[in-house]
Amino acid sequence: MEWPRTIFHVDMDAFFVSVEELYNPSLHGKPVVVGGRPDQRGVVAAASYAARKFGVHSAMPLRAAYRLCPQAVFLEGHPRWYREYSRRVYRILTRFAPAVEMASIDEAYLDLTGAGRLYGAPLRAAHDLHQAIKEETGLNCSIGVATSRMVAKVCSGQAKPNGILWVLPGCEARFLAPLDVRKIPGVGQVTAERLRELGVRKVGDLARLDEGLLRERFGKWGLALAGKARGEDAGAWFDGEIGAAEPPKSVSHEHTFDEDVAEAQALEATLVKLTEMVARRLRGHGLYARTLQIKLRYSDFSTITRAKTLPCATHVDAEMVPAVLELFRAHWKRKPVRLLGVYAQSLTPSEGQLSLLEHDKVERWQRALDAVDKLRDRFGESSVTLAAGLRGGFRERAHENPAGLPGKHGSGKDSGES
Repeated sequence: MEWPRTIFHVDMDAFFVSVEELYNPSLHGKPVVVGGRPDQRGVVAAASYAARKFGVHSAMPLRAAYRLCPQAVFLEGHPRWYREYSRRVYRILTRFAPAVEMASIDEAYLDLTGAGRLYGAPLRAAHDLHQAIKEETGLNCSIGVATSRMVAKVCSGQAKPNGILWVLPGCEARFLAPLDVRKIPGVGQVTAERLRELGVRKVGDLARLDEGLLRERFGKWGLALAGKARGEDAGAWFDGEIGAAEPPKSVSHEHTFDEDVAEAQALEATLVKLTEMVARRLRGHGLYARTLQIKLRYSDFSTITRAKTLPCATHVDAEMVPAVLELFRAHWKRKPVRLLGVYAQSLTPSEGQLSLLEHDKVERWQRALDAVDKLRDRFGESSVTLAAGLRGGFRERAHENPAGLPGKHGSGKDSGES
């Protein structure tokens, strides 16, 4: 029997923590926090289920996590391990479905529509996939199955940890109705508060609201909310077919210092390193940037951003670094810095019109950078760097957007927390 549209959402359980446990089995059952030391300014990238019982969750400041659970084991994490296991999972997923979209390092969507003759009922296919991931990686995952990506994602969340949940076709709205409205992807605290003003607490409350009222209060997002309440793929994150994600509008990396820094050489070295990371992800996407922007946040939390448009679009480190440093030198106020950021904007799929000499130079750089990127894939982002960035060799944080992810061409949120 062929089933209607069948979408899987595969979400790895406490991914960063689970990978750490593979390398250090003594961590099993303990409260574990990945993201940094408890005295650092960073945030929690992932927490074990034992730590979550104390209220620790992703994106929480590390110091707050320590106050809630001082007995937890705090780890800075190993991004290279996480990328390797993400690739292993990706290889398994592509055996099961021709259309796979890695939404992040630890979650993916699969389109198994029309695969009934190959795998049988969706629940059988989900069980086979669940078992394959466990046997071949040693990791647990949760799988949601539905007729839409949105409902499949909600299902995987409800199935955690280490479970499978299938919503039968036609039952989407009934499944969603009793859930808190925050379960809908994209509904954050601000939107939830505005919905509560309308008497909406459950998804079923939202489904009963007049679409005209939602459009009046929320614009296009209101219409998307109405569709989501019915179980439809509506609005951001869910437009388009699986595997056909649009390229990013911008690429960025930021770094928060453990202690404020006022030394120009150290700040510039950090900017060089951040620029290398941005350039790496641009190349992964096959994109070039015409505009570069820096972000400076001082110790008093005052923040400035400044941008520069380049003569030609580029994704070459050595061409981007001088522009970034020029912006920094022109606008730094000689005050201690808490955070630095580098952003690539006005992205295009080509570098534009070049002379023959310029084109030859770019080709040589491209060959060299291809080799460098392969080394970084194998040995980590800090394995190769420009000399000017050596002093900026900060440790790659577990929650940062990584380069070289499978099926994502270098992009994706990096949560590890589900």
